[in-house]
Amino acid sequence: MSSNNAAWLQAEAEYEDEVIGENTIPRLFEESASRHASREAQWYKGGIYERSLAGDVVPVAPADQYAALTYAEMQDIVRNLAAGFRDLGVEADTRVGIFANTRMEWAQSDFGILTAGGVVTTVYTESSPDQVQYLLDDPNAEGVVVENAELLERVLEVEDELDLGFIVVIDEFDGYEDREDVLSLADLYHRGEEAFELDEYESWLAERDLDDLASLIYTSGTTGKPKGVKLTHGNFRSNINGIRKRFGPRPDKDPELDTLDETSRSLSFLPLAHVFERISGHFLMFGSGATVAYAESTDTVADDIQTVQPTTAASVPRVYERIYDSLRDEAPEAIFERAVPVAREWATTENPGLGLKLKYKIFDTLVYSNVREKMGGNIEFFVSGGGSLSKRLAQLFDGMGIPILEGYGLTETSPVVSVNPPEDSRAGTLGPPLANVDVRVDDSVVSEDRRAEADGDIGELHVQGPNVTEGYWERPGATEEAFTEDGWFRTGDIIELTDDGYLIYHDRLKQLIVLDTGKNIAPQPIEDEFATSERIEQAMVIGDNQKFIAALFVPNLEHLEKWADKEGIDLPDGPEAICDHEDVRAYIEEEVEAVNKTLAKSEKIKEFRLVPVEWTADNDLLTPSMKIKRRNVIDEFEAQVHDIYGEDYNA
Repeated sequence: MSSNNAAWLQAEAEYEDEVIGENTIPRLFEESASRHASREAQWYKGGIYERSLAGDVVPVAPADQYAALTYAEMQDIVRNLAAGFRDLGVEADTRVGIFANTRMEWAQSDFGILTAGGVVTTVYTESSPDQVQYLLDDPNAEGVVVENAELLERVLEVEDELDLGFIVVIDEFDGYEDREDVLSLADLYHRGEEAFELDEYESWLAERDLDDLASLIYTSGTTGKPKGVKLTHGNFRSNINGIRKRFGPRPDKDPELDTLDETSRSLSFLPLAHVFERISGHFLMFGSGATVAYAESTDTVADDIQTVQPTTAASVPRVYERIYDSLRDEAPEAIFERAVPVAREWATTENPGLGLKLKYKIFDTLVYSNVREKMGGNIEFFVSGGGSLSKRLAQLFDGMGIPILEGYGLTETSPVVSVNPPEDSRAGTLGPPLANVDVRVDDSVVSEDRRAEADGDIGELHVQGPNVTEGYWERPGATEEAFTEDGWFRTGDIIELTDDGYLIYHDRLKQLIVLDTGKNIAPQPIEDEFATSERIEQAMVIGDNQKFIAALFVPNLEHLEKWADKEGIDLPDGPEAICDHEDVRAYIEEEVEAVNKTLAKSEKIKEFRLVPVEWTADNDLLTPSMKIKRRNVIDEFEAQVHDIYGEDYNA
């Protein structure tokens, strides 16, 4: 480890401030809200929802514009919701589900339930009635907060199988006047407003401690029933502390270096049902006194980011890939193709010469400055997690003046294990572990060839620290399997640990492809090579137990149509026919051959098939966090896989 690294890592470990502490999540919010009472806490957009709180409790936001709540106003809402939940019977360890999209009321309900002493269990909005039943029944939820009438109906469809004492609806809804157990969030607020007593409120805060369960977050796993990860107040709190130490305004940092503090403004659009957004865009932000603005949806992020002008946001790699696609489509092709390599060279050159400086200045005027404006003009850094980010894509954004700091974590680690620091961010790595997290690698699970190819130690990453879950809800067997005999959590990820402490992601241990020759192939790095392809929308590498590596691709149909018009090619109607078109296959093959030149012999894609259906969470080919469900994709396109491998296919 370099002396420079050692210096800032030591300063990080020793850093303390008013955000870092050993108190529960409700106490963290309460203290932050009191410190920052007059600052803006939440921005919410008008014209989207029929909010039951609007007009009475919070001002109505004009359509397509944002209104703001101060910390004092948010604190008042949280206090009254907490009192309302207590009046409904919520007490210590009562499980309450939240079944809603990411929005300000999700955040308010979360803090309200936690302050009342409850345990928040998450339900994804994509969930079918059967999945809703499971996600509420497995934790024995006694109540649920739902977004609107549509999601209310989904709960009521399975309520006979549940033991719910109440259902709270965030938006206005009609009917059910005869049911006292179905009420609006505004009803709950007013109920709490009448019952609220400050001394009693303080007693609720005092009765919870760091060892108490705060949340059950269900893993969206690619196979099997989701498992409820048990996360305590201490798990969350330790992770907030570790992230704050890395990004907070430490005195050892260069004054020009971007930090996270009360002046930060975040755009929140990832699901709060996932731990990544819950920590990075929620607990951490409100604990720091920052402002959180809520996007209308993931589809409107491009517009909302220009309105909100955030300093930061967290997202998954797929969103950054889509941002890149939109930038490429909007810029003149000839200019963009020349600007991309210059940005990458700028990001990877320590001492640029005069020629590179001149080229960079030209393209900054023509391209990069416009990109920064499209990102709102104030971005200090993005954070990427929840999957592998293409190294080339990270270099491109960095070169354009929009750093993407990639990190790594799992639901079971609350979630952040490591993240790149602003003072020494390295594209293609996951950064060093947080100061309060310990890691090691078990190299026994990888082949000798794999160990020889790596520059550092490589193997399955094991994690230990106060952020690590104690296990899964009522799953003692799964809990035992998740830990080593000496108490380290098994991540299931193949990670390389460099000599100076940075982590490099290789692949999921269970997703390693083993060819029938015994050769181990990591699919993720190969798939990442297609992240910036304008011809290929999605890529999945296959070949387990086969003679060679192959791939399934979802083509970028919009680009193919533009290309065909330009080349005078008459494409047939319909995605299936386009995927089978000879010229299209030849065009995609050019891209595959270009990638193959960068790969080892055993990694090269020998065959591929185009499939006409985009993989999404709605069709169960992606998890809600946008990871590929590999088994589901193979089952869905079994005919194409059989066509690749023929009679020798070993399923």
